[in-house]
Amino acid sequence: MKKLIYSALILLIASCSSDKLDREKAFQIIKESGMYPKASSYRIFTADPNFARRMLAAGLESSGVLQVKRTQTLSEAGQPLITFTEKAQPYLLETPEKYKDDNVRVVKLADEDLEEVTGIQMVNDNQAVVEYTTSYKNITPFNVLSEEKLEGKQTRKANFSKYDDGWRLE
Repeated sequence: MKKLIYSALILLIASCSSDKLDREKAFQIIKESGMYPKASSYRIFTADPNFARRMLAAGLESSGVLQVKRTQTLSEAGQPLITFTEKAQPYLLETPEKYKDDNVRVVKLADEDLEEVTGIQMVNDNQAVVEYTTSYKNITPFNVLSEEKLEGKQTRKANFSKYDDGWRLE
């Protein structure tokens, strides 16, 4: 009888410590991957007249984060029409070298952060698709430039694979 109880106890402990992917473990793996939080950004071509018009139409000049030069002489062609004010400094992101020659500035729209894992679909024993939600925080005045709605929750998916050392995000 004791052997039966010990066998059942060992089987119970072994089944509880299985390497099954659950919501908590998936959340932890996604969080540790460094994917979130991340800054949602937008590139502004400061010398492009179409972008200058778009900034005016979006009301960014009246909100005080930038200024738009409305006239330009022929000798100033190709020079920036859009300049950023002191109020915009916290929202300016590092501009990659490849964009600097094209008078491009990268601005932050908001921070996207992981909210929760909402579901796990096992494809087979070694692969799973995890559905999770994110939300935007620290929304900046530049969010009016986004075509994506920066409110509410967004549903995302991620692929996971099981290796000998555990589950990994693909």
